[in-house]
Amino acid sequence: MWSRFRSFAVLLALAACQTQPAPITIITPEPLPGPAPVVQRPLPAWESPTEFADLPNWTNVGLEPAVSAFKRSCEKFADKSLNAGLSSSAPWAGRVEDWAAPCGSLAAARSDDEARALIEQAFVPIEVLSPDGASRFTGYFEPTYEARRTPTPPFTEPVPAIPADLIPNGGHPLQRLPNGKTRAYPARAQITTSGVQAIAYAHPADVFFLQIQGSGRLKFPDGSTMRAVYAAHNGHAFKSTANWLISTGRIKSGEASMQGIRAWMDRAGPAETRTAMNQNPRFVFFRAEAQGDPSVGPVGAEGVPLTALGSMAVDTSLHALGVPMFVQTSAPGLGGDWSGLLIAQDTGGAIKGPVRGDIYFGTGPAAGERAGTMNAPGRLWVFLPRAVAERMRAEGYASLDSAPHAP
Repeated sequence: MWSRFRSFAVLLALAACQTQPAPITIITPEPLPGPAPVVQRPLPAWESPTEFADLPNWTNVGLEPAVSAFKRSCEKFADKSLNAGLSSSAPWAGRVEDWAAPCGSLAAARSDDEARALIEQAFVPIEVLSPDGASRFTGYFEPTYEARRTPTPPFTEPVPAIPADLIPNGGHPLQRLPNGKTRAYPARAQITTSGVQAIAYAHPADVFFLQIQGSGRLKFPDGSTMRAVYAAHNGHAFKSTANWLISTGRIKSGEASMQGIRAWMDRAGPAETRTAMNQNPRFVFFRAEAQGDPSVGPVGAEGVPLTALGSMAVDTSLHALGVPMFVQTSAPGLGGDWSGLLIAQDTGGAIKGPVRGDIYFGTGPAAGERAGTMNAPGRLWVFLPRAVAERMRAEGYASLDSAPHAP
């Protein structure tokens, strides 16, 4: 079922292996006639086509991280039949077979310039709009925290393992009670007072931030390291502890970064810190995994390892995983104003909305420092294969709601 994908990749790879690299022929695509679609929910809209040259700083954007990430997504597409929809919740993204040509051609890219030309040939940029104008881009990373096998002050907080009484129930897990009855799984405050099993123990603030990040590495005194990998959550909506701290006057808005909140927790003491953490009822459970290749990021929702500044978490009720996305935003950790290509490869409880993304910065303290500065509005374009964009126009829809479901 993957023969069409493989044929593109093999033919282009053979050309690249010759003694003198064969030139890649770049065909300048004809501009799409008429207005290009703007992905918007819930109101449909069409605007003039976005030319690649009009994307902010497109000609100077480094593409290697995103191209590497996209290749991993293409391998994941191989697990699906060619006529399957890329996503049941985002039918506008087309079918797997629509992505065969882009996957095959980008497998041969040997530089940013070649990748840029191949992307311009294969894709159409379509700006995503939010009905209320809201947009937000944040950052996350894979933290590394000191941990212990048994509770040893100050490493006393369990890194929680998935409990035996949790019954998966889609996004609304249940708790099986001793009498056999079930109920919605409790919120954070009740879970932490009832006790949980642990895969390890760490500082309470570190466990809290680990639950927000969704995964991390735990380092033990003997030098060994394990990965704490997201396993499940308690079904409660994410609520911002930072907003509560600001609204109650405990911190100023300029202190709402991860670093600022951790500094407040160190000043506030255990009891008040616990009160603050309990303002977020969402609670995440983990499973332990061997670290494996330390250069590879954690596995995201798409089932592929994340790439630093090449992967982004999105709202998967609106977007399809594996789709390239171009972002314009700003953050001190990105050097100020920034534009870049990212691949939708992850999701998160707080990532809600059409123009909402969480950019993956990598592993360790330096990545955490940069990610902690990321919280700004911006713009978002999806790159769709030209065949998909043509079909969107031919079938007369421009919104997520009006898009027919792929067979």
